[in-house]
Amino acid sequence: MTGVDEGAVDLVRLIRGERLESVHRGHAVICDGRGEMVEAWGDPAALIYPRSACKMVQALPLVESGAGRDLTERQLAFACASHQGAAIHREMAAAWLADLGLAEADLRCGPQEPDDRPERDRLIRAHAEPCQLHNNCSGKHCGFLTLGRHLGAGPEYTEIDHPVQRAVRAAFDETCEFQSPAWGVDGCSAPNFTTRLDALGRAMGRFAAARADGDARARAMVRLRRAMGAAPELVAGERRACTDLMRAMSGEVAVKTGAEGVFVAIIPALERGIALKICDGGTRAAEATIATLLIRLGVLAAEAPVARTLTHGPIRSRRGLEAGRIEMAI
Repeated sequence: MTGVDEGAVDLVRLIRGERLESVHRGHAVICDGRGEMVEAWGDPAALIYPRSACKMVQALPLVESGAGRDLTERQLAFACASHQGAAIHREMAAAWLADLGLAEADLRCGPQEPDDRPERDRLIRAHAEPCQLHNNCSGKHCGFLTLGRHLGAGPEYTEIDHPVQRAVRAAFDETCEFQSPAWGVDGCSAPNFTTRLDALGRAMGRFAAARADGDARARAMVRLRRAMGAAPELVAGERRACTDLMRAMSGEVAVKTGAEGVFVAIIPALERGIALKICDGGTRAAEATIATLLIRLGVLAAEAPVARTLTHGPIRSRRGLEAGRIEMAI
């Protein structure tokens, strides 16, 4: 079995005091609107699970099929979300399901304790259990149910041979221009298809270059990337890197994290796409690397608070003492 760390390079270093404490290695690519690789670090051919970083690709069949014709911009942002399970997310999922004449039990993502503290505390005070509306992928699953309704398909939409997942697989392979050799079960129980890192970057480049006067797929790409930039609080939530980065770039760039150290960016003004993978799955390192590459491309101001925090720190003790810093190796 080929390891994801083969060919990786140092991307992020953590310094405590004046001593190197840890190093995060990985791979990253920048691709243009034609899908050609512009820059790369590590092994562009690294085979990865994109996890939630590919949610805008998974949402393409929802939009280009016409199933999402009447969905609002905020619903499309929510379809691409890995959210906190806050009240705004729970209410959005519940309202979407109600519009479909469905209920929480029709979801297949599983319950999840919300990361949002106010919502978690509300559940504790009410002696209530978290439900599937709190699942960080509930928006994607609402989109799957909407597409399934449009296709006249059955309720088990996470099964690999279900028409919804066949449509997602086709859109994923076509957009990446790479036939996925394998798949695994994601945390939300939906299939997640492996791809090469450069293929994922190619897909992001295509999203960046898409135009509103293009074909159905291009128009779908434009709707989704604009929706993400317009409502980052639905894509992620408050005090999340995705939200803070998109706000710092005035919604002109769409960014999306994925579990186990994956991150992507869509930069329409430059017709550039970014994809990266941190081998050890570290979120802090993935956030630092995407911020560094956005600064490198000139779309994120280096002095922006989120940029300074993600790429430098400082790292503090629980009393607030400065204990270390982040150093970028690229």
